[in-house]
Amino acid sequence: MVEKAKKELNIKDITICDATQQMLAKARREGVETAFDRAANMKACPIGADSACCKHCAMGPCRLNAKDPYGKVGVCGATIDTIQARNFARMVASGAAAHTDHGMAMVDLFREVVNGHIKEYRIKDVNKLVQVAESIGIETEDRSVKEIATDLYKELERTYTQVEGEIPFAKRVPEKTLEVWRKMGIVPRGAMREIMELMHRTHIGVDQHYENITKQSSRTALADGWGGSMVATEISDILFGTPTPIAVDVNMGVLKEDQVNVIVHGHEPNMFESMLVSVNEPSLVQAAKDAGAQGINLVGMCCSGAEMMSRHGVPHAGNFMSTEAILVTGAVDAMCVDIQCIKQGLVSVADCYKTPLITTNTRAHIEGATHIEFDDHEPQKCTDEVVIKAIQRFKNRTAAIEIPDIRNTGIHGFSHEYINYMLGGSFRASYAPLNDNIINGRIRGVAGVVGCTNPRIKQDWAHVELVKELIKKDVLVLQTGCSQISLAKEGFLTPEAAYLAGPGLKEVCETVGMPPVLGLGSCVDNSRILIAASEMVRVGGLGNSIADLPAAGAAPEWMSEKAISIGQYFVASGVYTVFGTTFPIVEETKFHKLLFDGLEQQGLGKWGFSADPYEMARMMVDHIDKKRKALGIDKSRERVLMDMSDRRDIEAA
Repeated sequence: MVEKAKKELNIKDITICDATQQMLAKARREGVETAFDRAANMKACPIGADSACCKHCAMGPCRLNAKDPYGKVGVCGATIDTIQARNFARMVASGAAAHTDHGMAMVDLFREVVNGHIKEYRIKDVNKLVQVAESIGIETEDRSVKEIATDLYKELERTYTQVEGEIPFAKRVPEKTLEVWRKMGIVPRGAMREIMELMHRTHIGVDQHYENITKQSSRTALADGWGGSMVATEISDILFGTPTPIAVDVNMGVLKEDQVNVIVHGHEPNMFESMLVSVNEPSLVQAAKDAGAQGINLVGMCCSGAEMMSRHGVPHAGNFMSTEAILVTGAVDAMCVDIQCIKQGLVSVADCYKTPLITTNTRAHIEGATHIEFDDHEPQKCTDEVVIKAIQRFKNRTAAIEIPDIRNTGIHGFSHEYINYMLGGSFRASYAPLNDNIINGRIRGVAGVVGCTNPRIKQDWAHVELVKELIKKDVLVLQTGCSQISLAKEGFLTPEAAYLAGPGLKEVCETVGMPPVLGLGSCVDNSRILIAASEMVRVGGLGNSIADLPAAGAAPEWMSEKAISIGQYFVASGVYTVFGTTFPIVEETKFHKLLFDGLEQQGLGKWGFSADPYEMARMMVDHIDKKRKALGIDKSRERVLMDMSDRRDIEAA
């Protein structure tokens, strides 16, 4: 049988990242296949892309026609709306489970540290501990750190295991938003219960009304955003430190040919924190020098890389779609991974360059990779061994090394706490200057641009073009995850990038000394955006709920089920959320009308979709303008940018 010729795309049509382009060219010369090649030769299923297929029982799979969605039903009688709602719900359940499991692991770690069973980690940010405890009603005055921390972990455990009541961080939700949730019956109880119930409802013959299924999808997604994800972020800050702005180099040029290069890729910060200790262990540094290296170079990728970049200034090599390409440099001496967004294809690429690919998490083994179990009670036992393997590989390097000479410096680490300080100063930390400048029109609104990169669209392009359009229209942009790295590579995360912004946003950035694009951390740190939105409501002048804010969100290159859960918890929180690339839905069905319009009529946010970043920007700006008009702040008025004397006059909240 004659093998069909493989399709080969022009590398410049695959990515706008120069370093990734250079490595893809090298990969082709050396006969190495990447996800970009597989995407070019793997046609996406059009029925599945439209979510017009149901495979939840053995009477199917049942395929409906997206062009005539009501022309037939599944074998059980399920309509296109039931099928779409079930498929969407299962994506929410899976994405929420990923963030929730990560968050629960962080609570487990926190509990063990507080009880003295793990001594390698400690509470680094006591102020954050106190702040989080007080935000959910825990008494802190005249109490020890251990007493507060003990009460906190016990309270936060309810986020996962509680079967009735409201999750702890519901106390942070603006009152009017929470009122809408209570009326609709979507305040999360415990994440385990919500995910379990959603999976049950989507089983054959259970919930067969798209509106009712979607209601539970919202409840489950909120258990992620205001539960699992938020807990993970807050516990990480308490244990490892709350990020503050720091200049960090990004891109493949952070690799060093004369050093042992260790890359950590994944989502859990504890393993990366231990690796930071191991690469600085004097005996291992000496072993590297004995092998002929100048030292050990630790580099991050993807989301755990974004966290370590924000907390410790660890350089970052690239986002999700560059993880295979960086191995092609030949300079990576070990890649260590834990959970989420780890391509199985990394195994074959790593093997081509004799680079150890090491899995560390009990939940995520990969066939063909080396597994070294990471144990929080003995963390360096794993990370030391990874470094030893990397040193051995450096000593026996055989691959041709080619490191793109590209590094992009940006400012990262804009936690909610730092933004509060940055805007109001030490004594009057407040979002009031932000709200004031939105009200006077200098800043048009706020947009969260987040999410993955996807090989079915030119890498980084949609992120960059969308953000260009938004800041040009005076929209302040907040970023997390792979999107943050896309913009960092293009130089948007520096104060100097303000020249690309509109006149109002530019003036604010120049006065405060901040970039027009603020990097907040990893994808789980989307919860920082929720906290920021809640604080904008609390400060006043921009409505009484998150749905009132002149704000919007976008994931222009999303690819994972986590993204769907994130999108749904932003929509359920009241945010207009636009996705790019593709969306699993048949347009003009009842389910489509519910997500893209009906939820907003119920007091929540709504979904939007466009594969064109310029259209996405127009949609988001139009929504922001609609909210400005509803608030009565669309009229021209005197613009006053607050200086330090004005800030000192702000009354304490």
